Amino acid sequence: MLKDKFKVAILDMNNNQANQGLRCIADIVGGYEEEVEYTIFNVRGAQEIPDTSFDIYISSGGPDSPLEDGPWRIPYLKLVQDLWDFNKTSQHQKKYMFFICYSFQVVCDYFKLGEMKPRRSTSFGVLPIHKTKKGLKDPLLEGLDDPFYAVDSRDWQLVQPRLEVFKEQGASILSLEKLRSHVSYERAIMAVRFSKEFVGTQFHPEADPVGMRAHFLADANKYKVIANFGEEKYDDMMDKMDDPDKIIRTHKIILPKFIERAMKQLSAQLIS
Repeated sequence: MLKDKFKVAILDMNNNQANQGLRCIADIVGGYEEEVEYTIFNVRGAQEIPDTSFDIYISSGGPDSPLEDGPWRIPYLKLVQDLWDFNKTSQHQKKYMFFICYSFQVVCDYFKLGEMKPRRSTSFGVLPIHKTKKGLKDPLLEGLDDPFYAVDSRDWQLVQPRLEVFKEQGASILSLEKLRSHVSYERAIMAVRFSKEFVGTQFHPEADPVGMRAHFLADANKYKVIANFGEEKYDDMMDKMDDPDKIIRTHKIILPKFIERAMKQLSAQLIS
């Protein structure tokens, strides 16, 4: 028998700081209200950790260093490991998990997929993301151009991939940051498929142009961006928000496709 609704855990990694991303995630998941029910867990701010009974887990972005050793870290990583181990031993039912930005950094460091380093300067804006050969074939990025555009907002980056670890785990790099021919810096890894069920992005696929536009039109946020990055960066970001081939398209494809694919596979697993 099919279950009434799939259970989704949204893991809030924002440490009690106001953030548009969490609202965007909840809005996307809420769009499937006939098929799913969701619960939000304040992981870093209140040490709320879901158990392993959920079907789908979406772990948000957040501020600060991904190497921070807060009281939430060990329980959070234990959950990740428990779900990973469950998938390795379960013959039928699987658990699905998506990691965004801060969560992506934390988990990539945990799995030792490469070097997690602070950037020389913050990457911020609506920026091009380039698919790898694996990314061109991965269902998560299907329907997006190469390059595609997404909101990028980070002070840290995953570089120097340990390819032997990728091979051992069966993981693959799906995308890289924009080409910067004028500098010699390594290109950061922007998306990883850890397994058939686990995937993550360094960028923000949840970003909703409507909410983001309202957020950055507010004077305090507008002036903060201009002070930190300049008026040209601000104007460029606002122009790209309305482009249907940029973050609107990414918003409509990546997380929805992950959720839909997970539900389809979960349904098939319940029948088998």
